[in-house]
Amino acid sequence: MDIFGKKYTREQIENYVGRFRQVAGSRKYRLSEGKAEGVRGVDVNAGNGFHYTVLPDRCMDISLCSYKGINLVYQGETGEVHPSYYTGIGNDWMKGFFAGLVTTCGLQNLGAPCTDEGESYGLHGDIAYVPAENFNDLSRWENDDYILEFEGVMQESVFFGSKLILRRNIKSVAGERKLVITDRVENAGMKETPFLILYHINAGFPLLDENARLVLSSKSVWGYDEQSVKNMDKHRIFDPPQEFFPEENFLHTMAADEDGRCYAGVLNPSLGQGLGLYISANVDALPFISQWKSAANKEYVLAIEPVNTKVANRVQLKKEGILPYLKPGETKEMRVEIGILDGADQLSAFEQKSIVYWSEYNGRNS
Repeated sequence: MDIFGKKYTREQIENYVGRFRQVAGSRKYRLSEGKAEGVRGVDVNAGNGFHYTVLPDRCMDISLCSYKGINLVYQGETGEVHPSYYTGIGNDWMKGFFAGLVTTCGLQNLGAPCTDEGESYGLHGDIAYVPAENFNDLSRWENDDYILEFEGVMQESVFFGSKLILRRNIKSVAGERKLVITDRVENAGMKETPFLILYHINAGFPLLDENARLVLSSKSVWGYDEQSVKNMDKHRIFDPPQEFFPEENFLHTMAADEDGRCYAGVLNPSLGQGLGLYISANVDALPFISQWKSAANKEYVLAIEPVNTKVANRVQLKKEGILPYLKPGETKEMRVEIGILDGADQLSAFEQKSIVYWSEYNGRNS
């Protein structure tokens, strides 16, 4: 196991500590104030200064995330609202949007509320408010590596309707400064069912400021609206917070490496010796990254969102003929890796890797 650049065996570490938690581990609790009261939390110390918080009662999404005490994510003013406050009506989703490292959107709708075949669907679907069943902490030693691993099951089932099951696994190897989310979504019903999923990954201050830049291996980029199209040439750079900033949204079609994975990162060379947050995803299941950018006062955030289609509600996607479906018994697997880039060398290497994959794609297709 790596501890701040030094390698140790399990035996050596255990000779130094009383409880391994002083090096890495997890701590479970319930929040106790306001609308967050009763929400289960799992604080994960993944070693080497990398910490994050899993919320089993909110789809096992990840709220807080920091590295060496530096916050990496935007934290919405609502806080980690208990799912009992959620109605699923209209824009009610926004009343509990804590943002954080990961908020999952779907599985039945993305984007604006809509009514489809007599059924109402709220903004960004319900999955972010579904509590986990069979939540387990599988953390353990494997030889000289300590594995931090958590799993649970979230269901979106309707009598006489769709039956989608999300099985989530979150895994870190202590000392590696990254986590991997592996999701398997199964259509457990008897009918073909629309399936939409988006990982709302939200960078915030101090990682995100006017010195940060977005790097990603996209083949092409498209603006969702007139405002976004107008500022297309600035979508990878950031202004200081300002009183008025209309949100901007871009859709990136991603190029993949030889392993079928795409890359995106928020890099800030002026923070410490250079700090970055990177994302990698499997393009076969998540061929796009949707980018949401806001530089408004108090709402200063960049979301990098691996997604399985354009972000629009199911009615619009159906009209355009691009609404994804799962057949009965079909399973789709998504794998999203999120990690830390520490220092100028790692930032430069990541940026070069992303450029290489982008260049290789354009070279093959020119």
